[in-house]
Amino acid sequence: MDIRKIVTIVDEIHMEAGRPVDPPVRRVVVAAVLMNPFAGRYVEDLTPLIEESVPLGERLTAAAVAQLGGKPVHSYGKGGIAGTKGELEHVAAMLHPKLGTPVREGVGGGKAIIPSAKKRGGPGTTLDVPLHYKDAAFVRTHFDAVELRIPDAPADDELVIAVAVTDGGRPLPRVGGLTVDEAVGEDGLR
Repeated sequence: MDIRKIVTIVDEIHMEAGRPVDPPVRRVVVAAVLMNPFAGRYVEDLTPLIEESVPLGERLTAAAVAQLGGKPVHSYGKGGIAGTKGELEHVAAMLHPKLGTPVREGVGGGKAIIPSAKKRGGPGTTLDVPLHYKDAAFVRTHFDAVELRIPDAPADDELVIAVAVTDGGRPLPRVGGLTVDEAVGEDGLR
């Protein structure tokens, strides 16, 4: 795949509601802007996108995890945007069949489903990449999202594919529910 560029966004939260967040929570999203070989035409077999998602997933995950500075990954998510000549199915081919394996390997495991979002749009389209705790999806403290916006992407014949990770949950959580300490992490849910 022809990658035009890689974009990294690091969001480190030190204060929330006028209170310190200690330790700060770091949320990272790394996205690739790449040519969509199927833009503008219907193609039945999307295998080339599915296969290319594996090395892309390895690269994006490694870059995202590196931004956590050695801290363990708490949450993960993925997402993508198809340019206006692309289809949502092009993004789905990149995100769903095989991308999860290199993401899980890159974050040191992960029993929970990797939440995802996809949409179609032009340059500057925003995408909220959903996040949740990697080992138990029902850990409410980690229900979150990180925003991705690339001013010049996607062009009409491009895809934006992103992987997001965090080193903690939402700042100052207080809505109850299952906590990281209570999670068993065997079934990916609790």
